[in-house]
Amino acid sequence: MAIDENQVGIMKLQNSPFLPGNDATFQAWRDRKLDGYPQSLEELVVEIENPLQPTPAEHQAILQRVRKSGMAIYVSATRDDPDKGVIRSLGRQFGLERLDHNMCADDDAISSLSVHPDALHQGYIPYTTRPIAWHTDGYYNRLDHQIHALLLHCVRPAAEGGANQLLDHEILFLQLRDRNPAYIQALMHPRAMTIPANIVDGEELRPARSGPVFMLFSDGRLHMRYTDRSRSIEWRDDPLTREAVGVLKQLLRQESPYRFEGTLQSGQGLICNNVLHTRSGFEDGEQERLLYRARYFDRIAGS
Repeated sequence: MAIDENQVGIMKLQNSPFLPGNDATFQAWRDRKLDGYPQSLEELVVEIENPLQPTPAEHQAILQRVRKSGMAIYVSATRDDPDKGVIRSLGRQFGLERLDHNMCADDDAISSLSVHPDALHQGYIPYTTRPIAWHTDGYYNRLDHQIHALLLHCVRPAAEGGANQLLDHEILFLQLRDRNPAYIQALMHPRAMTIPANIVDGEELRPARSGPVFMLFSDGRLHMRYTDRSRSIEWRDDPLTREAVGVLKQLLRQESPYRFEGTLQSGQGLICNNVLHTRSGFEDGEQERLLYRARYFDRIAGS
């Protein structure tokens, strides 16, 4: 008897190591996850001769790193070439097609991250020199429009600063579950985290959005929506959620061998399944810092 795709999806979800109560499955996944996990940022780096058309070996090297840690850093010879075709083409090589046309993105849905003093951008930290705390992209999106993959490509770094910290959200899930499995249940509650409405000059640009921190999709994969902001956020008001959030924030602040830090240089980029990341403050020199950012509703194919 044939099994339809819906049945396959249900089976994958029921067998997911991220589903509360699947203790044996989680422990087996935990052992595999930590076995051979990268110990430095350098282990995430893959050199690409031509990002418009990676070789099969280059493609496989990136995919291996994404499968293990959710992310990879590529180094290409494009240097400070401002051609956006590089990031769009590279994304397509990994099944990334459906771009998020967010409000401050360019017409092609790829954001040019540089300092923008105009009225549209000035209220949004990515377009300033200020630091950005731990977050996953699109945490304020509707639950059916979550960002599953992210591509950052550096055209020009800042004269000083602009470093990123990176943390695989599956590792954070693992650490929280090790502390107390009940934390996971609290953070999977459908109203665990609410982002208040975005209102500018009396106009509602986006309604309030509630949802879980950790989400499971039909294929059993784990997704995280999170921001470390202390204002303009509402946490579910119950003791267990408050305790879980406190431990989560503590884990993000303490030293960890699983956290990586580096500054993208010209021609380098990050491709990931929307892992947790930060950005330090920076100062521009004679030329402005410029990174391209592409957000996708797709997950990296094969990961």
